[in-house]
Amino acid sequence: MDRLLRLLLKTFIRRGNFRVTTSRGTTFTFGDGTGRPVSVRFASRAAEWGILLDPELKFGEAYMDGSFVVEQGTIADVLAIALGQKTEVPHWARLQGLLRFLYRRFEQFNPRTRSRRNVAHHYDLDGRLYSLFLDADRQYSCAYFERPDQSLDDAQLAKKRHLAAKLRLSRGNAKGAPRLLDIGCGWGGLGLYLADFGGADVTGVTLSQEQHGIANARAAERGLSTRARFNLQDYRDIEDRFDRIVSVGMFEHVGVNHYDTFFKKSAKLLADDGVMVLHSIGRSEGPSRTNPWISKYIFPGGYIPSLSEVLPKIEKAGLLVTDIEILRLHYAETLKAWRERFLAHREEVERIYDQRFVRMWEFYLASSEMAFREQNLMVFQIQLTKRQDVVPMTRDYIMREERSLREAENSRHAPLRLAGE
Repeated sequence: MDRLLRLLLKTFIRRGNFRVTTSRGTTFTFGDGTGRPVSVRFASRAAEWGILLDPELKFGEAYMDGSFVVEQGTIADVLAIALGQKTEVPHWARLQGLLRFLYRRFEQFNPRTRSRRNVAHHYDLDGRLYSLFLDADRQYSCAYFERPDQSLDDAQLAKKRHLAAKLRLSRGNAKGAPRLLDIGCGWGGLGLYLADFGGADVTGVTLSQEQHGIANARAAERGLSTRARFNLQDYRDIEDRFDRIVSVGMFEHVGVNHYDTFFKKSAKLLADDGVMVLHSIGRSEGPSRTNPWISKYIFPGGYIPSLSEVLPKIEKAGLLVTDIEILRLHYAETLKAWRERFLAHREEVERIYDQRFVRMWEFYLASSEMAFREQNLMVFQIQLTKRQDVVPMTRDYIMREERSLREAENSRHAPLRLAGE
């Protein structure tokens, strides 16, 4: 077994400084010796066989169960080496990848009942969990880092400001408060921002019981209940018209089978002079399939699309693409901040759940970060309209809108002053 493990890992790990101790106590070193040294140990032969036979699934499970132990470095360091190799998966596991690709349409079949169940699996966890590692506004999607040293809270505020600018809410104010639909509203942070600073009349929808309750409570607390309402509703059941539509971090849960439905429904809901902005994780390469560990433990029914899968569905729905922006390392930095905050509160998370849950979420956050940092994942923001003349011909307006929103934010919060000033 040790010889087989050494042979296969040697063919896969060509970069880095990676030392492995087998369950029998034999030690091997792999890589070219560059980078931070990492040392791991297998605590059982079952873990060794699992990772050899199905690395994409069993690697995470072994770490969760404690049968794959990181003795030097962190699991993030291990994943940086693993995902930083030339191939996404070891060559001996490529057949499994092909079979999973062929199976993906069944896995992503998300009718209403299954969608609700999938959302509950991840978003209806104990509310204390998310408060431990997200920013104060509970933004559970990619932040927008305007500068490298920006704090997570400021970067998440910048994300909301950036999206609001692309929605051109100030133009809608001339004819009254623009009616805005937030598909997948989360805990309400973006919708409340768009109502408060953008002057929009917001309707948000979510399938999460937990998010629904918190979002409406936050609206009431801030005196925005008449301008921001959050419903426990599937977007497919909405029958109305909106001047603006925004969807952030929800499209990843739609499933490749349902892209036609999503964009046709969006086109039906959007006013003729309306603007829609879609913010989603994407792939810089072609179509693929969801990692089996992520699908089983974190986001059942989820899928990260490539633009080549999305754009034809937009065209088919009769919508026009007026702007596409690619955010590359922004999510890597967001996930790093989340991971560091999560680990700083690992004892509290363990009290809420258990040690296995802590390792599961550490693996999830670390593997997601390294997928953005080392591989082909990114975030795209697509602006959509029904007419060519709805948005300006150049992108200068985005900076102007952001400047106006920043001034509005600053006017609400007087700068701190020292005593005597």
